[in-house]
Amino acid sequence: MAESEYSSSENASTDSNSIEEQSKQDLELQFSEDEETLVIRMFNLVGERWGLIAGRIPGRTAEEIEKYWNTRYSTSQ
Repeated sequence: MAESEYSSSENASTDSNSIEEQSKQDLELQFSEDEETLVIRMFNLVGERWGLIAGRIPGRTAEEIEKYWNTRYSTSQ
């Protein structure tokens, strides 16, 4: 029984790590009002050229901007 107790506590630890990682990802997707405005304006000008948009926002990667756009403005349901 000691092994199953260890296994369940290990799973609980893994679950809490997943929650922490998700929270970290959510924090990364919090854009300021200025960043959001710039992303919208740039998207209207250049479309889905995330790398080009990221080049205008210091500290943001193309992947972060694309994920932000897709979670916030995606029209597919």
